[in-house]
Amino acid sequence: MISVVIPTYNRAQTIRMAVDSVLNQTYRDIELIIVDDASTDGTVAIIREYAEKYPNIIKPIYETQNQYSKHDGSLGRIMSAACTGKYIAMCEGDDYWIDPYKLQKQVDFLETHLDYSMSHTSFRYFYEQENKFYISRDIEINSNIQALGLKPENVLKDYRIQTLTILVRTKLYQKIVESDYFLFKSGYLKMGDVQLWYSLSMLGKIHFLPDVTGVYRKNQGSVTRANSVIDVYRFRLSSWELRMYLCLRDSLSESYKKQVEINYSRALFKYLCFDKSFNILYPLNKKDLGYLLCLEKMHVLKFVLKIIVYYRGFLGRVKRLFTRSL
Repeated sequence: MISVVIPTYNRAQTIRMAVDSVLNQTYRDIELIIVDDASTDGTVAIIREYAEKYPNIIKPIYETQNQYSKHDGSLGRIMSAACTGKYIAMCEGDDYWIDPYKLQKQVDFLETHLDYSMSHTSFRYFYEQENKFYISRDIEINSNIQALGLKPENVLKDYRIQTLTILVRTKLYQKIVESDYFLFKSGYLKMGDVQLWYSLSMLGKIHFLPDVTGVYRKNQGSVTRANSVIDVYRFRLSSWELRMYLCLRDSLSESYKKQVEINYSRALFKYLCFDKSFNILYPLNKKDLGYLLCLEKMHVLKFVLKIIVYYRGFLGRVKRLFTRSL
């Protein structure tokens, strides 16, 4: 059996599409766990409607306090504890699947390849403000990396995994979310998926199916779309803090570690401009700080030069137009 999890919050406009896309799968041995994270719109009423119609399939969980905002992994642990299937699949309340054979394809592979910890597929983006679909570049990028041999380090770099496309072994998933306190329970990190995919890559191979099976909706309410500039910089800093932690914990390659140190230093430097009281996790040494300051000066210089070049070009065009008019 597959445990399909739909976490949702205030998705009354899109939750039906997500639920219907799961119910339309040809693989029928599923339980659908819909976790409402204390919605304040009509989402709960819609979930109750589906739960009454499909009582043997849908298992609703209604939270009275928003769990995601705690950033302590509590939402993930709630979802994990509710899963009783051999595999876990996910589809957030504003995303949906478009391939009715998605689960069947992935189960067929994992059942015959026991050395793989998970399977994932390609997907499309849908930008609500533009009302347009875009094809992800993950097919080209992931296929090239897989051809060279996917390593855990790749998951932290260019390799792309979208949550709505995954199918993972439940025992491994449950083992991981209870393993590392800092990664999954501390609430310090501002993201929740990258460390999960990385941990799964340490426990087995990752299968990539280049079929487009779902649509990832990009909107202003998405977790990865921060509401302010400071939120953007904090998210980016958290991303590099995660990689710094894994470089030190797992002794990743020196070349990658150096790359991470540079990007972490830059992200920290930018965030400290907004929050000087921030408690630094990994202090900068003098060498990194000096290199960073040089980089920032170069970026500022490039920006100023661009302005000068643009301004001179603009004045030239104005002068030519003025000359012609005379």
